[in-house]
Amino acid sequence: MSSRSGALTAWLADHGFDPGRLVFAGRTAVAACLAFVGAWALGLEHPQWAGMAVWAASQPTRGQLIEKSFFRALGTLVGATAGVLLVVSMEIHPALLVVGLAAWVGACTYVGNLQRGLVAYGTVLAGYTAAMVALLDTAHPEHVLDLATDRLATVLTGVVMAMLVGYLFAPPLASDALKGRVLALLAGLMDRLAGSGPQARDETDQALLSEIGALEEGLDPHAAGSLRSRRDVHAVRRVLLAAVQVLLHRRDGAPELLDPQILEGLRAAAIYFRHGDVASARAALETVIARLAPGGGMHDDLAQLRLALEDWQQRDGDRSVAAEAGSPSLPVVLHRDWVGARESTIRAAGCLLFFGAVWLVTGWTAIAFLLLGLSIMLSLFSTMENPARLMRSVLLGQVYGAIGALTCRWLVWPLAGAEWQIILFTLPFILVGPLLVGHRRTAAASFDYNMVMLLLLQPHWPLTGSFVTSLSAAVAVTAAPVIAIAAYNMVYPPTLQHRLRNLLSALLHDIADLAADTGAVQRRWVWQARLYHRTLRLVRLSEPSEKANLKALDAGLALLNLGRAAIRLHELQETATSSGRRAIDAALARMSQIATRPQQASGTLEAVARRLQADDAVLLRDAADGIAALRPYLEKSAQAA
Repeated sequence: MSSRSGALTAWLADHGFDPGRLVFAGRTAVAACLAFVGAWALGLEHPQWAGMAVWAASQPTRGQLIEKSFFRALGTLVGATAGVLLVVSMEIHPALLVVGLAAWVGACTYVGNLQRGLVAYGTVLAGYTAAMVALLDTAHPEHVLDLATDRLATVLTGVVMAMLVGYLFAPPLASDALKGRVLALLAGLMDRLAGSGPQARDETDQALLSEIGALEEGLDPHAAGSLRSRRDVHAVRRVLLAAVQVLLHRRDGAPELLDPQILEGLRAAAIYFRHGDVASARAALETVIARLAPGGGMHDDLAQLRLALEDWQQRDGDRSVAAEAGSPSLPVVLHRDWVGARESTIRAAGCLLFFGAVWLVTGWTAIAFLLLGLSIMLSLFSTMENPARLMRSVLLGQVYGAIGALTCRWLVWPLAGAEWQIILFTLPFILVGPLLVGHRRTAAASFDYNMVMLLLLQPHWPLTGSFVTSLSAAVAVTAAPVIAIAAYNMVYPPTLQHRLRNLLSALLHDIADLAADTGAVQRRWVWQARLYHRTLRLVRLSEPSEKANLKALDAGLALLNLGRAAIRLHELQETATSSGRRAIDAALARMSQIATRPQQASGTLEAVARRLQADDAVLLRDAADGIAALRPYLEKSAQAA
């Protein structure tokens, strides 16, 4: 039996199929069929929406399945309520529907772009669910409550079916691999501190920072499904941010690491990390910390890492150790893309207003499908890395779905003699989905086939409508990704270069605000955590381009050093002489203008460095030298201004 299974797996792989993905899609399609039939048996008006909900909610692991199902149900409830209010407003004037829909989808798009993971999905879903309720039956506004109730009931039917089938077969997300990668990273960091790793310092630091960024970006799926998982991921994120802080201190130079006992402790910690013994690694770090001078430098950096490791082990957020250590724990402050959120909102709301106006002027009913498609394309996909490229696969999948829907409606359904036969004849078209999902050439387009095919079908008996009406709806739906491609390319194009510029701009604003903040010493951990996370985001965002990634690594490390330099200058203000304080004030003032006067900032940092002791001088010189890595971006920014 196993030999036959192996032979089948090999045959599928040879013909372009991914057996694992095929199995997952197969059980999802069966669940979609059951939800479709179940919703029809319950007498719901649009049973096909239940099948769509299954495809949308299904996830490969239990935690993700639970969380996405929850946010899909919640987003549908909120969106359906908003859709009812929009239809009520149409009774006052039809233009209020268009304006209100654009404002609602725009608001959901804005908030969704500031969130992470499945929370963001639920937010943008609330936007386009309102469009589905408000647009699909505008000819009968008196039925809007029935339509909203039907939408909610069908979605819940699909979500429950996806949960039942998925929970039986979906495995929990393995956390051992994540833990192993984090421990391997920490072992490499300890080796780097002890000087026993590779001697090419910059390349090693870049590799470590890149790995920290990769680990941080992959944390959100591990947080799905339970509050305990969220606490675990929060603790891991603190460990990674603390690791960034330790990595930066190594770049500043660390003469205290010449102590043989300190080096021995770091090497011991590396060995324990590699063997998965976190408790012993923490004990080794405590030995190292005890030999370091308290009150700054490597002592505080390693103390933060030790606290983060204890939090990771305890998983209950105990802060008693942090209080004993005399320093607050490094918080988790996540990057929010305020500029990208604003641009996505303008793009989505502007397109909906324009085509909504066309709809009001022409009265062409099929434009309702276009508006529905645009509300999805310009909100949901705006949260992704390269929406313009994704739209090409979406367009292909929607063409497949439109062809499937037209074939089912006009070649197969006419053979039916009753409504139950219509339901039965639809099932094979749903079961085609796994073949598209499982093949490498069609996987990217498969989701949209499943969704659009069901969206365009309305299983009612007797059959009504004309082929021209069905074709118009199919054309309107497939036109949405075409227009979305144009919108993504013409209105604030979210290219890699554009996103990198926005992120670098946010980091530069952070440096300027930090330099100008008179309370920076008290808020140092918040400032540092924000800089660390934005830098990790910069590294990950640039990885599709090797050239851009190398520049981003250099720029990120330079910005982090500038942040540390600014905090150190604020600390030195408290004990400096009057002349020294004037020099420090000048350096901070120049740093607050770094976006427009980088050369002056570099010069004043060098001048202050000449007045300071060795450790602080090295830090400021590294910060001044790092401004050179930012110069290409700063020049482009100045030209754009």
